[in-house]
Amino acid sequence: MLLQKTEKARLELSPGVRTLSLRERSLLLLVDGKPLSDLQAMYNGIGAQIVENLMRQGYLTGPATPGGAAGAPGQASSRAPSVQRPEPGETLRSLAGARMYLFDTCERLFARRSPELAEQFRNALRAAKDRASMLDVGEAMFEEVALAAGGDRAASLREKFEQLLPLETSTVLTS
Repeated sequence: MLLQKTEKARLELSPGVRTLSLRERSLLLLVDGKPLSDLQAMYNGIGAQIVENLMRQGYLTGPATPGGAAGAPGQASSRAPSVQRPEPGETLRSLAGARMYLFDTCERLFARRSPELAEQFRNALRAAKDRASMLDVGEAMFEEVALAAGGDRAASLREKFEQLLPLETSTVLTS
C-alpha cells in the first residue's frame, strides 16, 4: 500500500522549516512511490515506528492502521524527534567486554609508567576466566589507579567496569 504526504508534510519539507529529525525528513522525501513495507523496513526496522509517528502527527495519510501500530504512547511532540534511541541494556554487558576494558585501562595507565606492573595485570587478566576472578583483578587495578591518579579516577573507572560486567555469576570465558 502506498502512503501520501499531507500539506503539513509539504510545509515541513519546504526550505527553512526543520521540526522533524533527519530520519523522519528523509522518510518523508521517499514516501511518494514507495510501498509501505519498504518504508517500514528502513533504518534497520525503525522505519515502522517512524511511519507510525508521521501518520499520527498528520504528515502522512494512507492505510487506516499502519503496520506496527503498537507504538509507544508517550512519544515526543512534532517539534522534537519522535524516534528515541534505546537505552544501553544487557546486550552491552559481557565478560569479554569487561576484560577488554581492563586490558585497555592497563595499557593506558601502566604500560609506560610501570611496565612490570602492567605485565602482572596482563597475566592476571589472561588467567581470569570468570566474573569473580575478573572482579579481583579489576579491584587490584583500581587500587593502583587510586594510588597513582587518585580516588575519583579509580571510582570512575570502576563504575564503567561494573556497567560492562554481566549480572549473572555463572559466566565463564573459554579463551
